[in-house]
Amino acid sequence: MALELRQQLKLTQQLIMTPQLQMAIKLLQLSRLELLNTIRNELEENPTLEEEIHEATVEDSAADPAESVISAESDKTKEVTIEENIPDDIDWNNYINEYSSSGRTHFEAERRESPNFESFIAQKESLREHLLWQLLMTSPTEEEERIGSLIVGNLNDDGYLDSSVEDLAAMSGSNVEATEKILSLMQTFDPVGVCARNLGECLLIQAKHFGLDDTIVTRIIENHLHHLENKNYRAIAKSLKANIEDVIAAIQIIKGLEPRPGRQFVEEEPQYINPDVFVYKLEDEFVILVNDDGMPKLHVNNFYKNAFKEDGNFSDDAKEYIQEKMRSATWLIRSIHQRQKTIYRVMESILKFQRGFFEKGIAFLRPMVLRDVAEDIGMHESTISRVTTNKYVHTPRGIFELKYFFNSSIQRVQGEAVASASVQEKIRQIIESENPKKPYSDDKISKILKESNISIARRTVAKYREMMKVLPSNKRKEF
Repeated sequence: MALELRQQLKLTQQLIMTPQLQMAIKLLQLSRLELLNTIRNELEENPTLEEEIHEATVEDSAADPAESVISAESDKTKEVTIEENIPDDIDWNNYINEYSSSGRTHFEAERRESPNFESFIAQKESLREHLLWQLLMTSPTEEEERIGSLIVGNLNDDGYLDSSVEDLAAMSGSNVEATEKILSLMQTFDPVGVCARNLGECLLIQAKHFGLDDTIVTRIIENHLHHLENKNYRAIAKSLKANIEDVIAAIQIIKGLEPRPGRQFVEEEPQYINPDVFVYKLEDEFVILVNDDGMPKLHVNNFYKNAFKEDGNFSDDAKEYIQEKMRSATWLIRSIHQRQKTIYRVMESILKFQRGFFEKGIAFLRPMVLRDVAEDIGMHESTISRVTTNKYVHTPRGIFELKYFFNSSIQRVQGEAVASASVQEKIRQIIESENPKKPYSDDKISKILKESNISIARRTVAKYREMMKVLPSNKRKEF
């Protein structure tokens, strides 16, 4: 059989990830903060892209958003003229006397409560700085200061020492006795309980500080923390040969101690959520508004567009660079508008499926999956997943992530299925209404739910309880 070369035409279809599609997908999955950072970086790197500072006209708003922003021309600013005609009836003597006076001129202004200046410049003291300051107040030697710095550097955010004394001694070049001495000194520093190596030592330091050394409190901490964790108070009383009332009183004191002494020095600032979309109720209808507050209005710089059209004296490299940047700016503007439009459509579909939740609360949340919204608005499930990730909505019921509205279904004994989030809310309500002295077990909660026409197993109740960070019944029990 002879081999030969021949040409053959073949028609095929394949998906190509164009730069426009890649940018649209990238922007779609970004959170609001990440999108703003991306826009700022593009404004710095792309000279043809600039932020629009004037308001759009009525004619511009009627056109396509992307095209109107791209093709809008800068409005010419009207020149401001100053009238320099001075009236003839001015009393110049009074004018000169008034403004030549050496006295203090008083201007009355509207009184407003201004924020404290320290709130602008004050910096929160860290745990490391606080401990080193106390160490220096003891006038340490150079060796003691080196050991103390190593101890401070090996503390975690809770104020516990993560390294052993032997390791600290080896790193500082000192002996174990000197390291133990400095550690014992620093364990007396503020906050009380800092530099402890474990929870027991932390609680013992605090008990000693409050004058409770060699009492029933310290004996419980030293020998019965495992019974305390399980609330086995009778075993503690039997082992210590003490009255149950004295044991419970000592345990109340232990509960008042701080298990994380470094908590007050945590430098993490709270992250406030800025919703991507708002849902308001006006009379009997819900209104959806995409949050454009703080979002820069972008357009292509008219200078480059006009210069590119009128003046052809550009090198090939310059033309290619300007064209590439103008295309990138255009794709970015259109991708942002497409992103906002897609978020609106997804939120509109969620509102249609979950109207009961918006009107009556979590108990009326319906089971829903990504496929339901994808089929409703004619998009792929992966697109819906990107839209609902790290996007938040402000509703009359609070602020929720869009992923919150997608729940697995729990079958009822009779009737329609219920969302898993609704079942978790029902479990939370049952636990809140229980008798603290006789808390419900997971099996009992399962039976109560079955009486409410919700059939789930005990293991499912335990799983949902752990998801809500609720302790089991034996640890919720109160004496």
